[in-house]
Amino acid sequence: MNDPQIDGHDATVAQEEAGTRLDAFLAARFPVFSRNRIKDLILSGAVTIDGTANETPKYRVKAGESITLTAPEPVEAQPEPQQIALDILYEDDALIVINKPAGMVVHPAPGNEDGTLVNALIHHCGESLRGIGGVKRPGIVHRLDKDTSGVMVAAKTETAHNGLAAQFADHGRSGPLERAYIAFVWGTPNPLKGTIETQIGRDPHNRLKQSVHPRDGRDAITHYSVAERFEAETWSVAQVTCTLETGRTHQIRVHMAHIGHPLLGDALYGAGFATKINKLPAPAAAALKALDRQALHAAVLGFAHPVSGKTLRFSTDLPQDMQELATTLSPYAL
Repeated sequence: MNDPQIDGHDATVAQEEAGTRLDAFLAARFPVFSRNRIKDLILSGAVTIDGTANETPKYRVKAGESITLTAPEPVEAQPEPQQIALDILYEDDALIVINKPAGMVVHPAPGNEDGTLVNALIHHCGESLRGIGGVKRPGIVHRLDKDTSGVMVAAKTETAHNGLAAQFADHGRSGPLERAYIAFVWGTPNPLKGTIETQIGRDPHNRLKQSVHPRDGRDAITHYSVAERFEAETWSVAQVTCTLETGRTHQIRVHMAHIGHPLLGDALYGAGFATKINKLPAPAAAALKALDRQALHAAVLGFAHPVSGKTLRFSTDLPQDMQELATTLSPYAL
């Protein structure tokens, strides 16, 4: 059998490759691109099969098909140091743990080229941080959404970066990694304690969202427990503690909405619940409007120090805006 013909980002499917998913085929042929990058390129229309665009990552390729991947040259951002105050919980020569405020983007991206945690870290830690873990996201081993507050760790050395990244990739299955979040959700989940296990992937109808994909997503597991309930005749709210067994984008937000209990203030996943704010007592409604974000806080982060091996655990109280919401709901606690 002849070898498959490749010219730049062109490839012809060999007989033994027939039946392979399109994203897996391209990732194997062009390892310069990550699987996630390949998937994004497919969804953006950058892949053609026999001259026709194909935007389906799970498409099964056929022998003899000519596949072309047209990708722009990657342009890495060059984050500059910026003097931005950091709430530092712990720091040593290997890593830094911070309490990220809501509203701070973790790393530069289109529309948020500066003012990010990365800009602040480069200023605080020095230029040596630039080479740790890549140009665009130096030191970053995990992330929180812009409007989610809470505990984060960043690496200051390549050794620390590799050690921490391995723990997050393992999701705590074989080590002490611990991540716990506090959320306020509409309604009360039943049962009061449970596990949500689905597949999550990019929403095919809205690229800003993630959604549950039974066949084409990545495994996602969230454990939840109702910590407190607040209720009146026309509304109910629950404070929920969530722990993650996986780390998918928007995982808690997607999962709680999936079981019918989206987060308060979540305009992306709880749009259908927006009018419920009018049923809350005036102080709680005012506090929720002032929150102006999803009611989600990364309260606990535990991990093994990548150098010493010592288990470290950090916890933070609710930020002021979520604490105000909790206070206004407290008269209605069950």
